[in-house]
Amino acid sequence: MPIKYVPFIPEPVEGQAVLRNFNRILKYKGADDVSMVLQRGMPLYEMEKQETVGENKDGNLVIRGECVSACAYLKEQGIQVDLVYIDPPFASGADYAKKVYLRRNPKVAEAIAQAEQELDIEELKAFEEKMYGDVWDKEKYLNWMYENLMSIKSVMSETASIYVHLDYHIGHYMKVLMDEVFGEDNFRNEIIWKRATAHSDAEFYGNNFDCIYFYTKSQENYTFNTVYQPYDEAYIARFSRSDPDGRKWDSGNLTAKGLQGGGYDYEYKGYRSLWRMPLETMEKMDREGRIHITKTGGIRSKVYLDELPGMPAQSLWSDINPINSQAKEKEDYATQKPFALLERIIKASSNEGMLVADFFGGSGVSAAVANKLGRRFIHCDIGLNSIQTTRDRLKVDGAQFDVLEIKDGVQLYRNPVQTMDKIKSLIPGLKNEDSLDSFWEGAITDSKLGTIPVYVPNLLDSTSKLLDVVLMNRIIHQAIPDLDAGIKKVIVYYIDITSEEEIRRFIAQDDSTTVEIELRDLKTVLDDVVIGDYAKFHIEERKDDLFGGYAVVVDTFVSDRVLQKITEFNEKARMNATAKKPFKPIEVSDDGLELIEYLSLDCSNAQGEWYSDSEIKIDKTGYVIRNGKKTKEFWDGTIFSEKRPLRLKIRNICGDETVWGL
Repeated sequence: MPIKYVPFIPEPVEGQAVLRNFNRILKYKGADDVSMVLQRGMPLYEMEKQETVGENKDGNLVIRGECVSACAYLKEQGIQVDLVYIDPPFASGADYAKKVYLRRNPKVAEAIAQAEQELDIEELKAFEEKMYGDVWDKEKYLNWMYENLMSIKSVMSETASIYVHLDYHIGHYMKVLMDEVFGEDNFRNEIIWKRATAHSDAEFYGNNFDCIYFYTKSQENYTFNTVYQPYDEAYIARFSRSDPDGRKWDSGNLTAKGLQGGGYDYEYKGYRSLWRMPLETMEKMDREGRIHITKTGGIRSKVYLDELPGMPAQSLWSDINPINSQAKEKEDYATQKPFALLERIIKASSNEGMLVADFFGGSGVSAAVANKLGRRFIHCDIGLNSIQTTRDRLKVDGAQFDVLEIKDGVQLYRNPVQTMDKIKSLIPGLKNEDSLDSFWEGAITDSKLGTIPVYVPNLLDSTSKLLDVVLMNRIIHQAIPDLDAGIKKVIVYYIDITSEEEIRRFIAQDDSTTVEIELRDLKTVLDDVVIGDYAKFHIEERKDDLFGGYAVVVDTFVSDRVLQKITEFNEKARMNATAKKPFKPIEVSDDGLELIEYLSLDCSNAQGEWYSDSEIKIDKTGYVIRNGKKTKEFWDGTIFSEKRPLRLKIRNICGDETVWGL
């Protein structure tokens, strides 16, 4: 349940109609539904600090949670951001997943040859490692984005800018939506990023670009610094002459003829003219070898190519390559954007010390670039994989930040997408029912009551997460009347609820239906099936010339969830085996250490906020990243700390983390 609701806009003066603040321009089915949500405000939940990395004097944040709830927290704290870049789902109909790799087992030599075996299968993607499903009804998507944009606008400073990265699927709608939220006069550019060289689309022109919409909060007072793109080949070809040292140059005009303000009239080396600079400057350039005499006796300057900053950036960006499989910056994150793309945006629309926020942070590129360029940062994402990827890459970069989690009830399983994919197997008796509207997740069959429709909130749609009077009114007056007349009961699951007493009173007072409405908390269903991993380990105190301190030695590691996925993979591979592609099962050793991706020791706190005094990450090739420093060492099954460890955290290769007290 939210602590309170934070208004999207300042509270209106007494008697002012709040609805006047939400005048919809873009018209579509359900466009006005969002107005009641906006009137209610942004839900503010308890925020729990998971970890502090470094001193973090700048207040950098990595937040796991939804955009709207994160903005409620920021606004309540009085935090304003100076630049927003977001790369939200494109409503493209695609699912995005990351590949899973077995690590090298430090105790089983035979496993080395299998160390880079990929678990790249549909079942694995569908449960353990799908990051999000970009499958949307356009009307719901637009309402969801409208609420997100209003939330973001509420925490932007008066001089702030926002860049929204989309593609052809939904970009044209979003342009109108952003005109509505930020104002047409505050539109600055539609940036076209050519993200691929060509597509071989046989039936239409190849779609090889994304669009980025650039708006400012105010019409005149905003930050913008000129940034430069490389010159094209035609321009570079003009620099056809070279000095003996190979420096390329083109000749430049030194005369002031035709320029306003006149010039300097004198003779130099037998050539009299009206010059752009005084005689002393001309002589200095000559001594430096920066002028040359033409065949006709004229004097020209040498303009060196390597001294030019480039062409002021235009709105067509064809010089930034996308992330490919060989890119050094690749993080194995499906929607990762290139470092150079964010570098251009952040340099252009912010200055050092300003606060940059990304509320659909993905692989953490925005935060990493902001940190490198001396800006403060906020990374927010609902996916656990995003938080882990960002946390680990920022640690390598030496960044300092807090890791926070919004306690809004959505942090179920590892990922909301995974929860939705698994939901039917978790609710006893729930099955698809073709006769029901898509509003209902399915139905349960009862021997006495017959078909019982079941409503389950869509965890990807923040507007349905909270069961309030608005949603219950829709259920009673829209969803239930559309059901077959023989329906006697419906079940309504919720993740969060404004007040169960209030909702039950609302149901009791409404006499428009005789259908029984049963309320159920979905969290109780999901909490019962979340099983932690198992590890057997021991602690050794070591004193020698090389190291003095403590070593935690991991003897055995078991992850039922990962092993289940590997079993499913093997079963599918066995069924699809052919003579040309024989069955090669993935085998896990008895000690299971190849299922470990990350370990951390907390020597400071026995409970509560995590402080990583020592940590090891094992990359997919088996090399160790120790306390943020990359090495060419293989993991030996241990993790060291100078002080006695109080807690051990282990992350498996699918991203699940379990903590043990020592």
